[in-house]
Amino acid sequence: MKKVGILTGGGDCPGLNAVIRAVVRLAAQKDVEVIGFQNGWKGIIDGDIVKLDLFSVSGILPKGGTILGTSRTNPYKNPGDVQKLIATYKKLGLDALIAIGGEDTLGVANKLHNDKLGINVVGCPKTIDNDLSGTDFTFGFDTAVNIATEAIDRLHTTAESHNRIMVVEVMGRHAGWIAVYSGIASGADVILIPEVPIDLNEVCDIVKKRHARGKGFSIIVVAEGAEFKAGQVVTKEQILDSFGHVRLGGIGEILAAELEKRTGYESRVTVLGHIQRGGTPSAFDRVIATRFGVKAMELVLDKKFGRMACLNGTEVNDVPLQVAVGSLKTVDMKLYDIAKLFFV
Repeated sequence: MKKVGILTGGGDCPGLNAVIRAVVRLAAQKDVEVIGFQNGWKGIIDGDIVKLDLFSVSGILPKGGTILGTSRTNPYKNPGDVQKLIATYKKLGLDALIAIGGEDTLGVANKLHNDKLGINVVGCPKTIDNDLSGTDFTFGFDTAVNIATEAIDRLHTTAESHNRIMVVEVMGRHAGWIAVYSGIASGADVILIPEVPIDLNEVCDIVKKRHARGKGFSIIVVAEGAEFKAGQVVTKEQILDSFGHVRLGGIGEILAAELEKRTGYESRVTVLGHIQRGGTPSAFDRVIATRFGVKAMELVLDKKFGRMACLNGTEVNDVPLQVAVGSLKTVDMKLYDIAKLFFV
């Protein structure tokens, strides 16, 4: 191995820079040159590169976001982009490519591997949603949960002071991991996730029972992708991104309005949105991101392509990319059953 490329795709995430740093530092010890691509798959399509060395990654460990930039570009969306990608890979004389991302970014990596186009690719699991299969946790998730938990903790005092229902909308398109973890950690009274349709009557009953026994406030955590039993996903726009996803958001506002109308109790909504993605990564995320970066570079050095670094228990291992992106990892219902014990 003489030259390796690296890119970060999809939504930004705390811990991305820790992965980049780990890859570059191990590569330097093995006399391997690292080329960074700006703005995800768009960078390799356009040939937008930056050389990464020990100086360029110095001090980036605690920084959020990604020094390489990111995008939701899908090379398979536009005819000819895959050929441009291959041309850039060959022109630079790359021996391998490390793709850091979630289901969409790694889905592209898996397809490139399966199409046998001469692109030697290795994956690294990134998403605050924690919905990639094959790994117990993805980096970025712990930071997002800590941010959401702190926000919900702060809302408790306002809710109690004003005798309000506080609806907190957190991220989670198809998996409610952030909602469940932050909801349990903050003592939320109801947690609503995409895996279980929202029963408004049930939620209203819980709130009314709390008020009846003297609890004049309630905290309800809802994932952005949660749906009412009627079945329609709440979206701000019907515009699709290059991977076919709609932009989610708005479930919290509708839920708060419905609860106030049905219970008569004043309701407010707080949408945490991109606050969950921002800022410095937690210690846990810095450590696993570093371990993932080292593992990804080791996979490259061992020529074990088409695989992704993963966390199983406390051990960092690797799995085929196909396992990681074959199906979404949704919330463990045993964990959700524990959460529901406190919906009283």
